[in-house]
Amino acid sequence: MYEDFPTLKTKINGRRLVYLDNAATTLKPKRVVEKLKEFYYTSYSNVHRAVHTLASRATVELEESRERFAEFLGVSPQEIIFTSGTTMAINLVAVSLLRSGLLKENDLVLTSLLEHHANFVPWLRLSRFHGYRLEYIKPSGRFGTLEMDDLMSHREKNPKVLAITGLSNVTGQRIPVEELRNIFPNAIIVLDGAQLLPHERVKPKEIGVDFLAFSLHKMLGPTGVGVLYGRKELLEQMEPFLYGGEMIDRVSLEDVTFNELPYKFEAGTPNIADIVASKEALAYLEEIGFEVVHERVERLTQLALEELSRVDGVELYGPLDERQHGIVSFNIKGVHPHDVAHILDQEFGVAIRSGHHCAQPLMNLLKEQSLLDFPNSTCRASFYLYNTEEDVRIFVEGVKKVKEWFSR
Repeated sequence: MYEDFPTLKTKINGRRLVYLDNAATTLKPKRVVEKLKEFYYTSYSNVHRAVHTLASRATVELEESRERFAEFLGVSPQEIIFTSGTTMAINLVAVSLLRSGLLKENDLVLTSLLEHHANFVPWLRLSRFHGYRLEYIKPSGRFGTLEMDDLMSHREKNPKVLAITGLSNVTGQRIPVEELRNIFPNAIIVLDGAQLLPHERVKPKEIGVDFLAFSLHKMLGPTGVGVLYGRKELLEQMEPFLYGGEMIDRVSLEDVTFNELPYKFEAGTPNIADIVASKEALAYLEEIGFEVVHERVERLTQLALEELSRVDGVELYGPLDERQHGIVSFNIKGVHPHDVAHILDQEFGVAIRSGHHCAQPLMNLLKEQSLLDFPNSTCRASFYLYNTEEDVRIFVEGVKKVKEWFSR
């Protein structure tokens, strides 16, 4: 597997790269990059319009990607919309629900303080303009952990929309997505799967999710490609988010009619080559097996938690149990996270993330719980299929050295 990822051969000040920033974006296997090159050289053209050979090839390739992702999720290709990423997909859902009247003034939208800004800011800002109510599920567990009681306490509020992450990009906590429909039987459920889908299959119809959004760059694919699953019955009722291009059927001086699903929501020229290459990323993961990916990442996560818990002065965040997957957020007492990340990179070749991780409401909560020495910032190591136990060992040894240096 190591040979499949040329980036891993990169040297950082003479040391081999230990890439632990996978929650931000993953490395790309050769076959994805080669597919991009091959497509641009042999099959590139615009799609769905012309009848010449290159246009037909490009259209077939793009639609094959749609079919692959539909099969992956267990849904119809009509329910797969390509976007630029999770952020675009969630904005599409929020705006389209409002334009179509499926979300109205005084309706309740429920989200949580675990959310990435992509699943927080759109609902917050649009509530200011459209008058629906917005409430937040607050994690009651220490270290930013959302407990089942936190979800159940909002059950009787009967929200119109529940917008929630499947796995926190700060704490690594996996939310019990299989229980959401039972807890909120009448809600339109919008699931942010950006961190969850790289690690496991999710069948939205089986668990009763109405919308599911994720980004391919977090699962070995190119940047600029997102997938939005939307339940067909809702998509057919919804007004499009963007207008123009392929989403149009007929235009008169009085009005327009829209194309059929899913093209109704795909205005303009899509990110053709990257969408085509994305199916290679999915194929790579399926050949390895999502069960294998999940087990490996779970093992590395628990190993990192165990080793870091033995280091005095290291504060860990999250459930710190089997609910935590793929992500370990931590701080060294008295040391700014940016200093930790910089030294790990320069002295040990370890790439981690530091900052607020686009989740400032959760950071504010951790600050309120007196768990942060510095506002809005933690260190975050995140694991994927190409990481090893040796990576964890180098990472933990680096954390120990950083602590020792600052203790002097």
